[in-house]
Amino acid sequence: MIYGLLLLALIIGVPIAFALAGTLMVFMLTGDFPYHIRIVAQEMFSGIRSFPLLAIPLFILAGELMNAAGITSRIIDLANAIVGGLRAGLAHVNIWASVIFAGLSGSAIADTSSLGRVFIPEMESHGYKRDFAAALTAASSVIGPIIPPSIPVIIYALTVTGVSVPGLFLAGVVPGLLLAVGLSVYVYLLAGKTHLQDERDARFSRRKALMRGFIPVFMPVFVVGSILLGIVTPTEAAAFAVVYALVVGLVLYRSIDIKQLPGIFSRAMTDSAIILIIIAAVSAGNWLLTFNRIPNLITDNVLAYVTSPWTFLIACNVLLLIVGLFLEGTAAMLVLVPILHPIAISLGIDPTHFGIVVIFNLMIGLITPPLGLCLFVSDAISGVGMARLTKALIPMLLVELLVLILITFVPTLTTILPRLAGY
Repeated sequence: MIYGLLLLALIIGVPIAFALAGTLMVFMLTGDFPYHIRIVAQEMFSGIRSFPLLAIPLFILAGELMNAAGITSRIIDLANAIVGGLRAGLAHVNIWASVIFAGLSGSAIADTSSLGRVFIPEMESHGYKRDFAAALTAASSVIGPIIPPSIPVIIYALTVTGVSVPGLFLAGVVPGLLLAVGLSVYVYLLAGKTHLQDERDARFSRRKALMRGFIPVFMPVFVVGSILLGIVTPTEAAAFAVVYALVVGLVLYRSIDIKQLPGIFSRAMTDSAIILIIIAAVSAGNWLLTFNRIPNLITDNVLAYVTSPWTFLIACNVLLLIVGLFLEGTAAMLVLVPILHPIAISLGIDPTHFGIVVIFNLMIGLITPPLGLCLFVSDAISGVGMARLTKALIPMLLVELLVLILITFVPTLTTILPRLAGY
């Protein structure tokens, strides 16, 4: 009855956090449970009463500040300086701008929103189909949560598994770059078939673009580098990122007015609250599962039938891709990983490798219908309709699935950098 109630709540559109908390309370009131209903509230607050979790709202605030500072044009110029000379250069710039932007926001939705407003109309004016431009923007935005710093990585490491944050940060670098390269190869081959060729601006200055892009790019380099060197914790690095973004926006670029700060802080608080409420509700649910030894029972049953790590990874990929169609990535991660992670460890799967496979899977869910959030954002900007957008996205989705298969069966791609750094 409880699982049926939870499923019904999700189907009719109740937010995942309230659906979980509500069904937990019903269970406490109607079941033969030895504790009072207040245990739900206690476990919810316990789940977010963590100093390391401060990194999440701080990184979100840093991303909002950098966006408000007007760095999008500088990132585009920098990407143009690197790949703009290739055939179908503007499409390549779209992809690699997402790689650079990933180090600032750590959010696929922020990437789609910020870059999509620039690239979709610009690519259309250069002869690209509008649906292709919108699809490419959504597909490349998946890179955002994979390349560090990444909010999903912090959530996965700090609230679910206890895996090293710096190790997971490093593990995401190669898969993120592989995804960018894969999309670039697809764009290059498509350009050859459709004869797309961009005209580069004769006034374009590569040196100027590199100089303009240095300050935005330096922030993620410093933040991630200081964490990897052990100088600061992820929370301290996030606080520095906020200060850095404030200095850039208020002093260096002078593109942020003090009057804008309340709105920026308000948006960051709203986004943070959504994530933290989900974490709180899922923490209470996970406590209940642990109390009843559900993860242990599932682990024992799975290990009785699944003895190969590769079989388990294939099953996880299928499960996560299906779940990603209907559940937001953070919620799916918080619900499923506490059950799947112990099984992966029991089978001898590297926890860092497994973490990136899970995160990559669930980020693909951001661009798969019917509930892909990046699809909705891209469609809202382009206005091409979900049917056309999804059709244009299918080849790019196949590229992302190919990269997923690659990192699943070649663990070295995710573990080489963490091991070289001693994680």
